[in-house]
Amino acid sequence: MARDRINPDATFPELAFTDQVGAFLRGVYEWMCAGLGITAITAWLIAASPGVVGAIGANSLLFWGLVIAQLGIVFVLSARVDRLVPSMAALLFVIYAVLTGITLSFVLLVFTGESVATTFFITAGMFGGLALYGTVTHRSLQGVGQFLFMGLIGVVLASVVGLFWHSDALQFVIAFAGVIVFSGLAAYDAQRLSAMADAAPPTRIGSYAVVGALALYLDFINLFLSLLRFFGRRRDWPVVG
Repeated sequence: MARDRINPDATFPELAFTDQVGAFLRGVYEWMCAGLGITAITAWLIAASPGVVGAIGANSLLFWGLVIAQLGIVFVLSARVDRLVPSMAALLFVIYAVLTGITLSFVLLVFTGESVATTFFITAGMFGGLALYGTVTHRSLQGVGQFLFMGLIGVVLASVVGLFWHSDALQFVIAFAGVIVFSGLAAYDAQRLSAMADAAPPTRIGSYAVVGALALYLDFINLFLSLLRFFGRRRDWPVVG
């Protein structure tokens, strides 16, 4: 999935938990959790509606339209964060979370509910620890972030190849690389939040918080999907005919 990159060359001074930074961080994690909740509820509702699933699955144009719409929202939020009022940024984020839930509903149909739940809790534990490290460490992760961004490009390109070349070995490499890349990005993006709080104009602090939440949300979702390749158990569908 596409990601935002706001001022990737910014330095990372030691965190000073001023009122503005504290309020900003609370806003970021509140929006991130809200986004994950919206996505989970949407995915469950769609997966429980065979008619809707069938309509989306049978219409490739509709499915790819949803994907393109997601990419467009990420681009708008990332590129125009300094121009968006907080209410519009929030609306776009909610729409993105809903669209992601629609596309992820197919995951609930492929993997068992138990394995999805287990992987979610594993992801939550890993993400929480990584985000905490990125927040409290005094070591700059800027150089690591640039390396991970290149790794992200590699994962995206490999995933595109994987759509046309079905290889178990390639899928394993993609999953393994995804876990490494998105684990690192979780810590890196958590550290970036302090710089975003300092750079945000007072009238746009809410918009920047939404974009920060989007970055962490994407890290969480992609880490979850990568781990699901390892821990997920596929459903045993009955053979017809």
